[in-house]
Amino acid sequence: MRIVVDTNVVVSALLWGGPPRAVLTAAREQRITLYTSAPLIAELEDVLSRDKLARRFAAVGRTPADALNRYLALVRFVTPAMLEAAVSRDPDDDQVLATAIAANAELIVSGDRDLLDLGHFRAIRIIDAAAAVEWIAGAAP
Repeated sequence: MRIVVDTNVVVSALLWGGPPRAVLTAAREQRITLYTSAPLIAELEDVLSRDKLARRFAAVGRTPADALNRYLALVRFVTPAMLEAAVSRDPDDDQVLATAIAANAELIVSGDRDLLDLGHFRAIRIIDAAAAVEWIAGAAP
């Protein structure tokens, strides 16, 4: 199963756990394949370096670079597709959609209301991490 994970879910997975972490665990166990792109990694680097996360990094005993490297070890890169027009209310979200198209993804996992409100884009479902965990469990052999 080919999946693109939005930055907000990646940050939650790396620093907190719960369903977002279960999605990354499924990738680590090779039950799914995660895809990303340079624009999504740039956004992730920016978010991970924010001062407001410093205390959480200290609590989990990691650095932003450690967290980023853990994620990079799980993903495959694609070059985002060109969208003909803006789709989401937030232009950053269009990068998620463009990456999913290029990856031939089946799912986009996000906590972003703008993306979740779409529900799907072309043939790609857009769901939250809890629903993704159920989807992955149902797809497992």
